[in-house]
Amino acid sequence: MRPELLNPLFAEVETLKGVGPQVARQLGRLGIARTVDLLFHLPTGAIERIRAPGAAPVLLGRQVILDVTPREVRLSRGRGPTRIYAVDGEGNMLTLAFFNNGGWAAKQLPIGEARTITGKLESYGDEWQMVHPEVTEPGKGEPALKETVYPLTEGLTSRRVRELVHASLSHAPVLPEWVEPSILARQGWKDWRTALATIHAEPDDTSARQRLAYDEIFANQLALQLLRQVSRRKKGVPLRGDGRLTGALRLPYALTGAQRRVVEEIRGDMGQEVPMLRLLQGDVGSGKTLVALLAMLEAVEAGAQAAMLAPTEILARQHHATLLRQLDAIGVRVAILTGREKGRARESVLMGLADGSIDILVGTHAIFQDKVAYKRLGLVVIDEQHRFGVSERLLLTSKAERPPHLLAMTATPIPRTLTLTQYGEMDVSKIDEMPPGRTPVETRVIAEERVAEVVDGLARHVASGGQAYWVCPLVAESETSDAAAAEERAEALRLRFPGQVGLVHGRMKGAEKDAVMAEFAADRLKILVATTVIEVGVDVPNAALMIIEGAERFGLAQLHQLRGRVGRGAAKSTCLLLRGGSLSETGRARLALMRETNDGFRIAEEDLKLRGPGEILGVRQSGEAQFRLATPEQVQELVPMATQDARLLLDRDGGLSGERGQAARLCLYLFERDQAVDLLRSG
Repeated sequence: MRPELLNPLFAEVETLKGVGPQVARQLGRLGIARTVDLLFHLPTGAIERIRAPGAAPVLLGRQVILDVTPREVRLSRGRGPTRIYAVDGEGNMLTLAFFNNGGWAAKQLPIGEARTITGKLESYGDEWQMVHPEVTEPGKGEPALKETVYPLTEGLTSRRVRELVHASLSHAPVLPEWVEPSILARQGWKDWRTALATIHAEPDDTSARQRLAYDEIFANQLALQLLRQVSRRKKGVPLRGDGRLTGALRLPYALTGAQRRVVEEIRGDMGQEVPMLRLLQGDVGSGKTLVALLAMLEAVEAGAQAAMLAPTEILARQHHATLLRQLDAIGVRVAILTGREKGRARESVLMGLADGSIDILVGTHAIFQDKVAYKRLGLVVIDEQHRFGVSERLLLTSKAERPPHLLAMTATPIPRTLTLTQYGEMDVSKIDEMPPGRTPVETRVIAEERVAEVVDGLARHVASGGQAYWVCPLVAESETSDAAAAEERAEALRLRFPGQVGLVHGRMKGAEKDAVMAEFAADRLKILVATTVIEVGVDVPNAALMIIEGAERFGLAQLHQLRGRVGRGAAKSTCLLLRGGSLSETGRARLALMRETNDGFRIAEEDLKLRGPGEILGVRQSGEAQFRLATPEQVQELVPMATQDARLLLDRDGGLSGERGQAARLCLYLFERDQAVDLLRSG
């Protein structure tokens, strides 16, 4: 339960004076629903104004406050501006231009009456000019010489947001200090509330910004450390296999040195009473799934069940088919459970899990559901870990009387900083060696106006027996959906390749997607047009050509994931990145790096620099650590210090029960990482 001291911060914005339903809706568009949201809506900068007696060349381009007297009004004709001619305190004539509502402007600036105007001073020919100046009566509410500027939405002004922030600050309590004293002294930081007030008054105060960013990062790191502490405190079931199943398995190739090392790390963890919490990182095609398979067989040999969670139905069905092919002959019973399994098929799976006759379950989020009960769940494998947040990891591990071992996998190499901020409760293993026979994919960047040549090349590729993917661009903030873009491209290709083009996108039903994928995998379709639904895990070795349209719109790691769909067979593979005409510097750097390297770990580090931690795949991922106050640069800089500080609190300073721990508890609630407090209470 949230401490009472913080309740004023979490009050709805409607409790503030002057905030009715309309203003609340406007604030809602900015993600502001509570007082704390207003306080964390940080300014982007400040406007500085100069109070002057009259216009002067030195003031051009600056925000100026002048006293003027209007002399003449010329109302607009047609689309032209209404012009009001006024004289300043030094006798200079100024033109005040208003491009809409000229009648209102004339009322604000009556002829012969003194007014104070504020705006940017410009020259127009030989005239001094201000466009749409603010107008007040002398001595009544003149704008400040320095005013903070906030991110806005239609209907809200910076002045209104400032007033609301000021009102919110009056509700912000003074909180006890949670930062380790030596860090405070070394950094020269003010306390939390003072830093907050400072940043809203002086947006350029880097010390105050660093302090607030640190608080948010510290809350995140402490929550992850608590999760790890609670998980380590619970007793699991040691699982030690006897080798009868892994020995009978016919492997497609000998394990690489990296795979053998990781398998031993996992076996070592699973043999302990402390439940395994391990993140397995490996580049596209490095053989993570085989490592997971060996871990699941280890669990089955020890008399336990294993569950494998996939992010999409396509990938779940592909895993299920692969496991059936490999395990049926050695007597391991594998089942699948997705949202599509209904009626008797679903009941049969549920019964098999409950009575222990199913050894391994593969599925999507359906395996989370309340009615899904396991007889002895010993190992959970989560594929494509970036799709699942901490809460989902906890939900699945609660499916057993004693916590199961957890192995999370990702083909998106994660920079060390992000590993700490998103998976700080987990041990990390890396497969940094590719299996033999995987040749690097040749990557080329081609202008979109050469698309006809690309289609001709595609025709030659298909004629020689090859298959290809054509990925359609992300369509953001427009009337055209990604699915519509894919449908349009598929229709165009079908004219050239009748009967040979399949289409998959996110709006299709699961059965439809599976049917198309099966046709493509069986080589009955030569070209698969798709959205990023094929980004993860799709495996068709004969597909050696990948064409990505509008490549500049994708994140680096997402391009790398898509490229990883080819290069899975013996044939030389190629990835063509079709780029649009207007490339930003970031887009140019991104595509150049793709051409230069196949190293996913290097790509991930560059992606973090170019896009920031919330967008490591080119789209914001749900369930992961989102920072409202900390910038990507601050995350990189402050995470190591915050992680060390959180460890000190737990290991040296008495955890959450000590004096600093009580303050840190407030910090967790303030930044809404209080799930960790609930965990501690229940664990």
